[in-house]
Amino acid sequence: MDPRVKKLAKVLLNYSLKLKKGQLFKIQGEVVAMPLINAAYEEAVRLGAHAYTQIIIPHSREILLKHGSESQLEHLNPMLKLEISKIDALLVIMASENTRFLSGIDPKRQSLMQRARKPYFDRMIKRSAAGTLNWVGTQFPTQADAQEAEMSLSEYEDFVYRAGHLNAADPVAHWKKVQKEQMRLKKILDRVDRLHVRAGDTDLKFRVKGRKWVSCHGTMNFPDGEIFTSPIENSVEGKIRFSYPAVYMGREVQDVTLELRKGKIVHERAAKNQKYLTEMLNMDRGARYVGEFAIGTNYGIKRFSRNTLFDEEIGG
Repeated sequence: MDPRVKKLAKVLLNYSLKLKKGQLFKIQGEVVAMPLINAAYEEAVRLGAHAYTQIIIPHSREILLKHGSESQLEHLNPMLKLEISKIDALLVIMASENTRFLSGIDPKRQSLMQRARKPYFDRMIKRSAAGTLNWVGTQFPTQADAQEAEMSLSEYEDFVYRAGHLNAADPVAHWKKVQKEQMRLKKILDRVDRLHVRAGDTDLKFRVKGRKWVSCHGTMNFPDGEIFTSPIENSVEGKIRFSYPAVYMGREVQDVTLELRKGKIVHERAAKNQKYLTEMLNMDRGARYVGEFAIGTNYGIKRFSRNTLFDEEIGG
């Protein structure tokens, strides 16, 4: 096993999750992530936690999305409701054998399933905000994810572990240093009222007065490196064009331009997968409003990889 895998497991459980003896701990990921699943499980046992695993089978989701009735797509397993109310810690490992396995699915069916899971995610966020549930999402490097990033597997492994500063003698010390610097920046940003973003085909104005800025330093996403807030919902005005594509649920949407009035996206364009973009924006009443504005601060990430975990944190 790559020694960086065990090192990652230790950082995730001891720093990100602060896992304690006696806590109920869920580890979730695909079979291809088994090295990290096993390393995390071993570390959890060493810490005295009660760990269990959920192995995700992508083909099962594909079957349901292709052949399930609307009522089946809208069904939220009651065991998930119970689970999200009981667990103390959650590790979600992102790793794929095929990053595009849902590319042929009708977007309406995908959005139907996503809406059904909203109560699960809402409960998770509420417990996280209340401090009764710690969770973290991370990436385990695979051949498929390396291909998506246009790298060899060894290059992608170096990219992933470098972004988490796992080559450092003490990665936790690095992330504590990041936290200190970002808290300094947060104090400055907390005094800001208006923001104006201008670049090329982008001219966007919005207000953030009274909204808190949050420092992300490896406790909920790993790797991390950003400071974010939520704009005042009806304040966003103007146009933004994205030079990088968006990849979501196995679909790539390229060259996206959004026009906003009174906070709402009133017009969207994409060079590729325009229909899918529109379907996702029509998912629910909130989908056409901006939920987050962030500044990337991870200068260990220097290139686009088609993975939001890394791409939203590119330094600068």
